[in-house]
Amino acid sequence: MKTDTDSHQRMTQRRREGHEKKQAAATHEKGLLIVHTGNGKGKSTAAFGMAVRMLGHAERIGVVQFIKGALHTSERDFLGSHPQCDFVTMGDGYTWNTQNREADIATARKGWDEAVRMIRSGEYRMVILDELNTVLKYDYLPLQEVVGVLQAREPMLHVVVTGRHAPDALIEAADLVTEMRLVKHPYREQGVKAQRGVEF
Repeated sequence: MKTDTDSHQRMTQRRREGHEKKQAAATHEKGLLIVHTGNGKGKSTAAFGMAVRMLGHAERIGVVQFIKGALHTSERDFLGSHPQCDFVTMGDGYTWNTQNREADIATARKGWDEAVRMIRSGEYRMVILDELNTVLKYDYLPLQEVVGVLQAREPMLHVVVTGRHAPDALIEAADLVTEMRLVKHPYREQGVKAQRGVEF
């Protein structure tokens, strides 16, 4: 038993030393370009979790929600009612519902114009661009234009981009990329419909 205790103590000591070394090496702050992508659930949810953190620090945030405009979401109700959050929804629903490419491109442009305003305004600590990856996948906006604006943001501004199929150029430009991997989903395996508080 003593051997196990000693071994555990040595292991945890090495972990602490490694953690302290990494902390000592991380000496500066910067605004991050954060990408949440992949086929798994939780990309927008993770972004809105960071929004709550920012609001908890009394920081101002902006949100532009692409694609989901025709859908009711409780995050829009909740965050949009906060005085430190500007929440803008642009979109007429999923592309298989609209079936009108020209209209989708025009709507994406309106949303992007609002995103650019937020990014360049200097008023926000974080800007969340929900489902922007989907817009880029369907070529509703020029990829190089979008990446250029994101790279030219203010040094301390965090920008979070969500959606499946993040393009390689955006991943390359990002500071932090998380890919959500689908393992199981009740909709596919059990025929369970989207539920309040879990999906919307």
